[in-house]
Amino acid sequence: MFSRLFGSKVKASAHCDLPCGVYDPAQARIEAESVKAIQDKMQANDDLEFTIRATVVKEQRAELAKHHISVLWSDYFKPVHFEKYPQLSELVNETLKALSAAKASKDPATGQKALDLIAQVSDIFWETKKA
Repeated sequence: MFSRLFGSKVKASAHCDLPCGVYDPAQARIEAESVKAIQDKMQANDDLEFTIRATVVKEQRAELAKHHISVLWSDYFKPVHFEKYPQLSELVNETLKALSAAKASKDPATGQKALDLIAQVSDIFWETKKA
């Protein structure tokens, strides 16, 4: 009787380790937008103290964007996605490298390249969500 009163009545299961709703490339995009915005501000400001602070924040944001893309690659995308989108592995690799370049650069073009690649990853991500 004790087990009937206090025991678990519902068994839950999921097809992944966390609900799929936790994955979203928008997180990477938002961080990359910050990187590019900082690069734009750095172009318009010659103050050394500002440049130092901006560089630290830019590098942190680029790392966060890389983290979010890496999580999609390792935790969300499955073999079926790589079969359907054979360019996905190379695209993720290019995106991570572009974010590394943006992390190391004051040139907004590097930030824009990272944003463009994240948009391509995002397009594939949302296509997989339709299935």
